[in-house]
Amino acid sequence: MPTMGFLHEGHLSLMKEAKRHGDKLVISIFINPTQFGPGEDFESYPSDLDRDLKLADDIGVDVAFIPNKADFYPPGFDTFIDQKKLPSHLCGLSRSGHFQGVMTIVAKLFNVVAPDIAVFGEKDFQQLAIIQRMVKDLNVNIRIIGHPTVREADGLAMSSRNSKLTPDLRIAALSLITALKNTQRSVENGITNAGTLIENATDSISSHPGTEIDYIKICDPDTLDNIAKIDRPVVMALAVIVGTTRLIDNMILHPNK
Repeated sequence: MPTMGFLHEGHLSLMKEAKRHGDKLVISIFINPTQFGPGEDFESYPSDLDRDLKLADDIGVDVAFIPNKADFYPPGFDTFIDQKKLPSHLCGLSRSGHFQGVMTIVAKLFNVVAPDIAVFGEKDFQQLAIIQRMVKDLNVNIRIIGHPTVREADGLAMSSRNSKLTPDLRIAALSLITALKNTQRSVENGITNAGTLIENATDSISSHPGTEIDYIKICDPDTLDNIAKIDRPVVMALAVIVGTTRLIDNMILHPNK
């Protein structure tokens, strides 16, 4: 199971799920530089290796693989994996090269560890879809399992970046899950125009000081193409900068649920 460390209950939930499907559990801890763009938080990404290893041991991780940058990106490294369609949506529009870096490091980890199964969180909905497509397209003999988003007690999707939120910004961050829940209620009440729903969510989140919306989209769960009218299950995905911290979240919207 690939991670960038600073483990939280979301990671631990993924590990528990992985243990259900296999005999040996391997995790990696590696803050991958190639998935960070200029001005992003690579240098300040939170890290606590001793704590991570203690949590992993408590869960029953058999192997913690901790490569260093020189092992994976030696001088002259010049080979990357890319996709055309799925990365051209959502986070890919504002984080150029991000998913190229994600696919490359995941492929390298798969090659080194050679797992039978890998578990990824549905919180990173686009990432999960891209990894599933990569494995299928490249005939990689690994089964990819998606695991539901794990949330904190107040509803905030668990993320290593949550540690950067001040108490006031955390209140603002909760506008993400509030907007998603309100949208689902609106859909259940018969509002199916995606533009209207996105506008309402935008107004709701923007009313909180310290928030800057990157995107709010309603799209097809398989292709990530924008949807104009909700007449089947769709995914609402959003990315919001709260203070200086970029947060993502999503929810499957069900009409007439």
